[in-house]
Amino acid sequence: MKTFLLIISLLLIAIVLLQSNKAESASQIITGGNSDLFSNRKERGIELLISRLTMTLGLTFFLVSVIMEFI
Repeated sequence: MKTFLLIISLLLIAIVLLQSNKAESASQIITGGNSDLFSNRKERGIELLISRLTMTLGLTFFLVSVIMEFI
């Protein structure tokens, strides 16, 4: 079970690093330089796949961690 959790955590780290950066630069987040920073932008194609895979891996990591705590 610990090996499974380790594999999930490594996959989760890798998939988070693959996600596209929605802000053009970190300074714009702090200063509010981009007015349309949080505008509605639909994810399509590979972005949607990576987003769903991140959510699935995150939930799996959480569930495995909770199960390991009670076993």
